[in-house]
Amino acid sequence: MAEAQFLRVESSSGVLTITLDRPKALLPVGARPMIEHVLDRVLAIRDVDQVYVATNSKFAGQFREWAARYEHGPDRPPLTIVDDGTTDDETKLGAIGDLDLVIGQERIDDDLVVVAGDNLFSESLADFGRVAKERNAPVLAVYDVGSLDEIRKYNAIVVDEDGRIRYFEEKPSEPTSTLTGIALYFYPRSMLPLVRSYVAEGNNADQPGRLVEWLYTRTPVYTWTVPGRWYDIGSEETLREADRVFTADSAQS
Repeated sequence: MAEAQFLRVESSSGVLTITLDRPKALLPVGARPMIEHVLDRVLAIRDVDQVYVATNSKFAGQFREWAARYEHGPDRPPLTIVDDGTTDDETKLGAIGDLDLVIGQERIDDDLVVVAGDNLFSESLADFGRVAKERNAPVLAVYDVGSLDEIRKYNAIVVDEDGRIRYFEEKPSEPTSTLTGIALYFYPRSMLPLVRSYVAEGNNADQPGRLVEWLYTRTPVYTWTVPGRWYDIGSEETLREADRVFTADSAQS
């Protein structure tokens, strides 16, 4: 195993230490693990009755320790840590592979909201749940990054006047749109067999947007615009910014 690499980041809530031996979703933002901010937003959606956190074997123990502290409280739905059994990049299932595993292993037969643990939102996601129920079809959260250069790191999409996706391209080399789909999805129960079909066909199971790219040509997929700010915690800069903002928000509340 490669030697762990460490990065120390000065922040408004102290010194953040990022290491290959620590899952990103458990890094502190505003003095709380990042995943707790994600769940705060997701649990604003009505009728969430179960939470599953998929992880690999390397980090499963850390997530279980966190869950034991977090689960207390009558207003929170049950939380299950799902260990996908992998230990490195060569054996990892990928985000879509983990989704398929959770659906099958936990025998899920219900609508699903899927969100990446390193996506932070400044505003509630309650409206996402409302739109998803009204559509009763796959819904992708979208955000305008405002730059054709920036969009090359993500995906670029084009929607019609009804918010339905008409074009989707991962990591576009010549983008014409600055609207990107982010890792927040709604899949109604009727769509769950298509997740199994996607994986069974041998498609890219790593990048979660690939499932939408495959799905929108087969069934209508709609969009919901994220209000406020979205933070994709993929760099030291965005981690520092999110920590500053969430620390300030916590101090004001």
